Amino acid sequence: MKVTIDQDRCVGAGQCVLAADDVFDQREDDAVVVLLDDNPPTERAEDVRQAALLCPALAITVEE
Repeated sequence: MKVTIDQDRCVGAGQCVLAADDVFDQREDDAVVVLLDDNPPTERAEDVRQAALLCPALAITVEE
């Protein structure tokens, strides 16, 4: 699994962090997403997919 983010699209909703806080974080100053792990372990795959689905800005891309 390969995860990429588009920080320019991010609206800072934080749904990704709620779904997978070991893969995503947010910057303190503007709440834009920060990718902590672009190749998360298999056991986190479902949570990462859920984060991408929940993102209101569609700023997360998951490649299997």
